[in-house]
Amino acid sequence: MELTLLGTGDPEGLPRPGCPCAACATALGGAARAATALLVDGVLLLDLTPGAAFAAARSGHSLGGVRQVLLSHPHDGPSVEVPAGLPQPGRVPDGRELALLTGHRVRAVAMDHPGTGYEVVGPDGERLLYLPPDGAPSGLPDGHPAYEMVLADVIGRPDGLARLRAAGAIGPTTDVVAVHLGHEVPPGAELTRRLAAAGARAVPDGTTLVVGAYEDVPDVPRRTLVLGGARSGKSVEAERRLEAFPEVLYVATGGTRNGDSEWANRVSAHRERRPGSWSTAETCDLVPLLAENGPPLLIDCLSLWLTYAMDEVNAWDDDEWAGGGERALRKRVAELTDAVRATRRTVVAVSNEVGSGIVPATASGRRYRDELGRLNAAFATECEHVLLVVAGQALVLRG
Repeated sequence: MELTLLGTGDPEGLPRPGCPCAACATALGGAARAATALLVDGVLLLDLTPGAAFAAARSGHSLGGVRQVLLSHPHDGPSVEVPAGLPQPGRVPDGRELALLTGHRVRAVAMDHPGTGYEVVGPDGERLLYLPPDGAPSGLPDGHPAYEMVLADVIGRPDGLARLRAAGAIGPTTDVVAVHLGHEVPPGAELTRRLAAAGARAVPDGTTLVVGAYEDVPDVPRRTLVLGGARSGKSVEAERRLEAFPEVLYVATGGTRNGDSEWANRVSAHRERRPGSWSTAETCDLVPLLAENGPPLLIDCLSLWLTYAMDEVNAWDDDEWAGGGERALRKRVAELTDAVRATRRTVVAVSNEVGSGIVPATASGRRYRDELGRLNAAFATECEHVLLVVAGQALVLRG
């Protein structure tokens, strides 16, 4: 089954007309995207968008052989005139199946948002799933067979990918292609990096793909360290890297700090950002978690773990530090990094980068700064991917 993406942008396209944002200003040439529309084997058109006929011609195809036009968006019809010779657009009711004379079968998939998703099975049995903008499938049964290709709003609804993965509909070899791309993420390297973290990729308008053909599926890093200063956006970046995966265990190392209302507000803000399918463990006992099999871990953060470890060995007292506290802390850090090296789980860890600011005025403050620098360096050595977040922008240091 051959699929041509006549457009890959959101309903308003990219750049959006009249939009002054930085993403639209840089979405030029090959980075520009028309509203998403898919041409399947030249006979099935999913979504009719402005310029679809010209887009098909530019990609070496014609709409003359189209036998069915189906809409996924929640509106009742296209906002453009139907080209001459093209069938009137329609919609398959949720759960119903449409069989074409060409041997293609199309089943409508119910969404949790207005609109319709489509499962398309080709004459030879290849299967793809196409989801509308802002939509994620609802009510997927467990044990669903994996699709060869999924085209979805990866940036807007990463939780939709998590649902598909949880049900088995996205497997290790599923080619996940991002569509309905808008100006939420700047085009280019940042978009590629953001999609790769979700195990997805983007292709330019006019690209033709063969459903079921082997593709180099983006390799999601198994161990990632996200560094950054205060309010740099490092926690948001870390959470974003796992939001397309189900059953993440969020490991909070800071505790609740009873009586500290400002800390409680911080904790509450973090909780509100997390997907509802994630669970939380408040602990600094990280080694056993890393040794267990289970869902991905998001550890936030190593700097608070270090505070706990230094408290445990009484590292703040000079005499205790010289009398064995330093050796005890080194042992704890080594145990943690050994556990990271040996873990089979996907791990994303957050830590503060504090070595570039003012030198602390106290000996204990300088000790903490130095030990955190050593911990970050040791942890980063065991990670395939290391990021530094500055002013909300993620800079790739490794991977």
